Amino acid sequence: MATDKLSTYKAKRDFQLTQEPSGGATASASNRRRFVIQKHDATRLHYDLRLELDGVFKSWAVTRGPSLDPHDKRLAVEVEDHPLDYGDFEGTIPKGQYGGGTVMLWDRGYWEPEGKMSPEQALAQGDLKFTLDGERLHGSFVLVRMANDRDRGKRTNWLLMKHRDAFAVAANGAAILDDYDTSVASGRTMAAIATGKGRKPSVFMVQGGKVESDAVWDSRTGLAAEARKAPARRSKTPDKIATADLPDFIAPQLCQTVERPPSAAGWLHEIKFDGYRVQMRVRDGKVTLKTRKGLDWTARFAAIARAAGKLPDAIIDGEICALDNNGAPDFAAIQAALSEGKTDGLVYFAFDLLFEGGEDLRSLPLAERKGRLQQFLIGAGEDARLRFVEHFDTGGEAVLRSACRLSLEGIVSKRADAPYVSGRTDTWAKSKCRAGHEVVIGGYATTAGKFRSLLVGVHRGDSFVYVGRVGTGYSAAKVRGLLPKLQAVKRAKSPFTGICAPKQEPGVVWLKPELVAEIEFAGWTSDGLVRQASFKALREDKPADEVQADTPAAPETAEVPQPAPRKSSESTEPSKSARRGGKVDVMGVLISSPDKVLWPDANDGRPVTKEDLARYYEAVGPWLIDHIRGRPCSIIRAPDGIGGTQFFQRHAMPGTSSLLELVTVFGDKKPYLQIDRVEGLAAVAQVGALELHPWNCVPQHPEVPGRLVFDLDPGPDVPFSTVVEAAREMRQRLDALGLVSFCKTTGGKGLHVVTPLAVSRRNPLSWPQAKGFARDVCLQMVRDNPELYLIKMTKALRTGRIFLDYLRNDRMATAVAPLSPRARPGATVSMPLTWDEVTADLDPRRFTLRTVPGLLAKSAPWDDYSDGERPLEPAIRRLGKAMKAA
Repeated sequence: MATDKLSTYKAKRDFQLTQEPSGGATASASNRRRFVIQKHDATRLHYDLRLELDGVFKSWAVTRGPSLDPHDKRLAVEVEDHPLDYGDFEGTIPKGQYGGGTVMLWDRGYWEPEGKMSPEQALAQGDLKFTLDGERLHGSFVLVRMANDRDRGKRTNWLLMKHRDAFAVAANGAAILDDYDTSVASGRTMAAIATGKGRKPSVFMVQGGKVESDAVWDSRTGLAAEARKAPARRSKTPDKIATADLPDFIAPQLCQTVERPPSAAGWLHEIKFDGYRVQMRVRDGKVTLKTRKGLDWTARFAAIARAAGKLPDAIIDGEICALDNNGAPDFAAIQAALSEGKTDGLVYFAFDLLFEGGEDLRSLPLAERKGRLQQFLIGAGEDARLRFVEHFDTGGEAVLRSACRLSLEGIVSKRADAPYVSGRTDTWAKSKCRAGHEVVIGGYATTAGKFRSLLVGVHRGDSFVYVGRVGTGYSAAKVRGLLPKLQAVKRAKSPFTGICAPKQEPGVVWLKPELVAEIEFAGWTSDGLVRQASFKALREDKPADEVQADTPAAPETAEVPQPAPRKSSESTEPSKSARRGGKVDVMGVLISSPDKVLWPDANDGRPVTKEDLARYYEAVGPWLIDHIRGRPCSIIRAPDGIGGTQFFQRHAMPGTSSLLELVTVFGDKKPYLQIDRVEGLAAVAQVGALELHPWNCVPQHPEVPGRLVFDLDPGPDVPFSTVVEAAREMRQRLDALGLVSFCKTTGGKGLHVVTPLAVSRRNPLSWPQAKGFARDVCLQMVRDNPELYLIKMTKALRTGRIFLDYLRNDRMATAVAPLSPRARPGATVSMPLTWDEVTADLDPRRFTLRTVPGLLAKSAPWDDYSDGERPLEPAIRRLGKAMKAA
């Protein structure tokens, strides 16, 4: 309970003397997690970061204050939990009291954790990534716990760092602390707060009467107070809209990319505008226009700013476009208008209202926000430069077809009942008529001194990966405008990394990877290059280091959308797409020889082809990828099917698709394969990868065990029901040791019992420790029942017994991935199961490449896998005691 967590806080304070909240009142949970940053002039000036979690504020004293420069590492000392009422406290703490000095509410807003771990798990592991949506701070940050604290455990030291994103700055990241030296709540300086000027007196109860102080912020207002008045978490419209001063900037909500628009009810569909995303802020007739990165482009769009100056105070989200002769958005035209300084004819299309006056509307449903936006613009009078974006609530596919017929870029679909949430969410989705991408220019090619094409790439982790050439879309005017910018960033060597990087050749000029281009293309080749790429324009509103590979929408199919995969039957036939020169497009990757038979049948009498394999990976990819992402992954290839030659590949080879990652592990000079994107599964299908065998490490940390795999491999005469009993016994033993386990078929005659591990960042487990524990668990089972179990690999000893293989738990050992097919008769799959399905009548042969997509649609095995992570160290100690006692 929150009250228990506040015992340290209360013990340090005398509430008869200090005016801080006592924590006696319990604040209800709000719709969003709050954060505050309080500037605190105590023994020395610092900033207190507080994040709402589990009914309290988790708190850190940041000695030098937050910085927007990712290079800056700020010491953040963890302090005691504070009550939620503290989020409204501003005033003075008497000298002699704990933390005595002046406290200012420097920033406040909401925060969201990043990643798949819960914030509690991330804190326990010492690596909390989060996004701030405040009045002054925005974007992604991380708190990393330091090892070897100087105070040796009395205080826990962390580092607060800014992530590289649209809100980061390259230098002088602490300047924001000087730019804002007044309270977000009262508008007062530290001096005014210390002297008690600028606020009405507040009443504070003490023993023997009331004390009035005008130096204390009134906690009856503010975020925490609003939360106390609100019911528990819910999605319907709040009873009261929050009132606050207009923020300088709000991080925009972003879209997921989908192949087809949502077809369910409750979605609104808007035309996707081909222009610049711009947030409009109007305050007392002064207008600022900022890009999605927060850059001030007001001067560039002066005519729109003048038109918006007539509006009441508001913050509006929209897009600035140039229109062609048919009234359709034209990105090339807006580029030309900007370069020539002729922007009076541009139009601002408004599609969302975030603030109206002092009302924060972001928690309202989209449909209500749009209704208010329409009335807001009507009430402000008509101006051709400011237009309301209409929407359609009919089927999204029909809207997309119409958009494609009109040669528009596509549509954006939005949940009508959803609030506005900064960052990428699943309540906004974009579908394009033709695949588009942002790429970074790494060079250009010439012929006889004349410009020919661009060489482009994208960032994947620390690598700058080549994705091909862009050879069309250049008018003479575009080339004239482009060449000076290219020549200004020339360099001597290629910026591309990896074995797929292009080689030096006559006429190629290498560039610093700083310029971002927007292209259109017809999909990905099997080796991860763009096909039929056409240049659209340079993007000045996005930094190069943010350009990562997106999942492209299926090109050339949007005008006639394909039906969604069937989910009502256990048996699902993969859908077929149009052939192109004997090849088939799966997730943008061209699959050659799609009719080649890889399995004679899938226990159903029908052959399984190379296209079927790629379609299977497409269907199960969103489930499978989480279990292989970030881990070196070996593959078993059978290019001519299971009856032909099979070989095991762990290293990258020349020609490896750029849709795959290349990682270097300690002790091996050759890079290993890693599959981090769903499209990468199509790329391995193209080379005939029938099986996937990832390491069992923590993602991105090959030297750290991330899970244990116990392989229960029965002798030829052991019935499968006995293997089931062994798996359930293994589960009971692990459960007694404090570990959570999961079960899957191997795709053969055995079962795997898998245990996810919670890892200490400060003192991570070693592979020998993990392997030793797994061996001891298996050894204990053998000692208790030597007639049934053994741990020796000798096949001659396996008759009537089950081999407990613990050797999967070594540094370079692998285990077949959940949902991976097997290169065995029947096209069976390693199927994750719920424990309720692990029964005596379990038949692993029913889980095939043909049946599994349908089964996944009806159940959710391993959905709680991440929640099962437990530290191994306590289990090692428990097992040691049990073995000694035996």
